[in-house]
Amino acid sequence: MRIACPFCGPRENGEFSYLGDAKPKRPGPDAGEEAVYDYVYLRDNVAGEMEEFWYHGGGCRSWLKVRRNTVTHEIFSVEAAAGAGAAKAAS
Repeated sequence: MRIACPFCGPRENGEFSYLGDAKPKRPGPDAGEEAVYDYVYLRDNVAGEMEEFWYHGGGCRSWLKVRRNTVTHEIFSVEAAAGAGAAKAAS
C-alpha cells in the first residue's frame, strides 16, 4: 500500500505509523469517567470506508488523515491533520 503524503509525495506504508479511527473526539475537561473510557477503549471496527490517522515518521513527521477502504486498502484521499506537523507550518 502506498500513501500519497501531501508534503513528500507517494511513499510505502512502512514509513507510516497507524493511529486509528479519526472519528472519535477527545472528551472535554468536564467529561465524566464513562466518556473518557469510551474515547480511549471503544472503537468501531469498520469493514469498508473510514477516515484514519497516520503518522509519517519516516518522512516529514506530519500527522495525516487518510480516507481508505479497510477491506481493499484503496485510498480515496490524504490530507494533513489539522494543527499537526508540517500542516501547521504550511498554514
